[in-house]
Amino acid sequence: MGILDDKVAIVTGGGRGLGRAHCLALAEAGATVVVNDLGSGVHGERTGDSPADEVVAEITELGGRAVANHGSVTDWAATEAMVADTVAEFGRLDVVVNNAGIVRDRMLFSMTEAEFDAVIAVHLKGTFALTRHACAYWREASKRGERVAGRVINTTSGTGLFGNQGQSNYGAAKAGIAGLTVLTSLEMRRYGVTANAISPIAATRMTDGLDVGASLLPADGFDPRDPANASGVVVYLASDDAAWLTGQVLRIEGNRLNRLQGWTVAAVHPSESGKALTYDELVEAVPQLYGAAPAGRATGAGQ
Repeated sequence: MGILDDKVAIVTGGGRGLGRAHCLALAEAGATVVVNDLGSGVHGERTGDSPADEVVAEITELGGRAVANHGSVTDWAATEAMVADTVAEFGRLDVVVNNAGIVRDRMLFSMTEAEFDAVIAVHLKGTFALTRHACAYWREASKRGERVAGRVINTTSGTGLFGNQGQSNYGAAKAGIAGLTVLTSLEMRRYGVTANAISPIAATRMTDGLDVGASLLPADGFDPRDPANASGVVVYLASDDAAWLTGQVLRIEGNRLNRLQGWTVAAVHPSESGKALTYDELVEAVPQLYGAAPAGRATGAGQ
């Protein structure tokens, strides 16, 4: 018996990199996998490739069950159909893994509107669109009295959580996905649905040329930047054993799993008057809260 026997999962961007690794791991654990991949390049350009079909062939050859889907996650109707077609063919949907993404890196002052919109559309809107339609399906199933154990597994990144120069579009999208994960968990808990996000460090097409995980060096035959390192976490989050966990971000660095805390209150300065803070009080209070910056220099996340 597999951990995910009888479960059906949709994985977006499932044709390459992290998505491919997730599809293979889910199938090995017993899940039926809908491998969604448009077949585009890292910048969103059409390549004419069919990586989804290739992954389906891999899974089938290994004795698993999978089908390909070539819809775009940026297309509202396509994501709605993705859910409907999955339920029509397999009778259910249990897991959504939002992994599809592109990059169009550029410094903020040089980025075009089109470059910003394209990345936001794939990452943030794409995650929202498929999640929305899946959640509508699970909510209706719950209202009919059916037992629901839905799983939303999103993909954020260190750029969205900690920042990285030259990726304002990508970082904004990934930060938005982390926030959407929390909101989804709050709204869907009552219907038996959990929502969590992973933040993996992995060597993929999207990280080529970037200093991502450079400090993680292979040792004893283990590659800490292998995309498959994150897939075991995806299988766990998709399982019944993870039914208690929701609204969390888990960061995978090689063989290390990190629990991320998110925004927390680090320090507080109450008004001495009990009323609104005055400008003069802020001049003293803000440096105390953050640590006085050197004269003429800003302080912040990047410092």
